[in-house]
Amino acid sequence: MKRKIAIYPGSFDPPTNGHLDLIKRGLKLFDGIIVAILNNPSKGTLFNLEERIEMLKEIFKDHSNVEVDSSDGLLVDYVIERDAHVILRGMRAVSDFEYEFQMALMNRRLNRNVQTVFLMTGLRWIFISSSIIKEAARFGGDVTDMVPPIVHKKLKEKYDSLK
Repeated sequence: MKRKIAIYPGSFDPPTNGHLDLIKRGLKLFDGIIVAILNNPSKGTLFNLEERIEMLKEIFKDHSNVEVDSSDGLLVDYVIERDAHVILRGMRAVSDFEYEFQMALMNRRLNRNVQTVFLMTGLRWIFISSSIIKEAARFGGDVTDMVPPIVHKKLKEKYDSLK
C-alpha cells in the first residue's frame, strides 16, 4: 500500500512551535511529512537556507516520518517530484484565508492531481508568526516558549552577532 505523504512548504525563518504543532497534527493524517523550505532569493531572510535546514533537522531528528528538504521551483512540481499529492497548509486566522485560498486555487490550476489540505493552527499558537518572533527577539523579547530550544539559541546568537 502506498504511503500518504504531504508536503508542508514554507520559509520557516525561523521555525516556530506553531509550525511544529501543525506538523505533529498532520502526522495523524499522513504517513509522513516532507517539510519543504521554499528558497526564494528575493525574500530577505534572517537565517540562510542551510541554517533553517539544520534547525529543522535537529528539531525532527527523532521523527523518522518527517523529512526536511528545500525547493526553489514551482511547489506543485516539487510535490509530484517527491511522489506526494498533498500540500499541507496552516491557517491562523481569517486574514490568512484569502492568500491561502488563492494559492490553493493556483496550485490546483497548475496541477489538478495536487490537493491542498488546511489545518487550523492550535489556539495556543494562533498569534505566532515567524515575523513576529523575529521582531520580538530582535528587541530582546522573551520568545522561549514560542520556539523550539535550538531556534531560541540560534535567534540569540544571530541577534547578538548583529549588535
